[in-house]
Amino acid sequence: MSTIYDIKVVTNKGVETTLEEYKGKVLLIVNTATKCGFTPQYKGLEELYQQYKEQGLVILDFPCDQFGHQAPGSDAEINEFCEMRYRTTFPRFSKIDVNGENEHELYHFLKTFGGEGKFDGKIKWNFSKFLVDREGNVIDRFGSLKKPAKIAKEIEKALKK
Repeated sequence: MSTIYDIKVVTNKGVETTLEEYKGKVLLIVNTATKCGFTPQYKGLEELYQQYKEQGLVILDFPCDQFGHQAPGSDAEINEFCEMRYRTTFPRFSKIDVNGENEHELYHFLKTFGGEGKFDGKIKWNFSKFLVDREGNVIDRFGSLKKPAKIAKEIEKALKK
């Protein structure tokens, strides 16, 4: 069985890679959009990243245009918006689908991890978040309404393991 680190992804610069370089890190994986009511969460995500990156947190940003066409533009335009407007510095990837026929393998993995149904279910909207421990296990899922600051305790717990 493959691990999260074997999954192929494309950076926002168009380079195909895997998540292998993040092995041993705590990951917060987020599907984002630049024209959403939750877009200001980028500020909170960057604050979390700055606060915990030295301890091993990496936030992985996967723009998704499946919810109300709220992630228009190219990967370069999305990246420029995030860097200029919210000063984000965490890794950003190419736009993907998180549900449906063209669902990216990463989101299939996240939603079905462990086969226990704990994280199952469609992604309901932008800024859904998955927390992955240092061994590549999905340990929590948070909906769009959960602001980044409200998951700091879960991140701290994962970083201590």
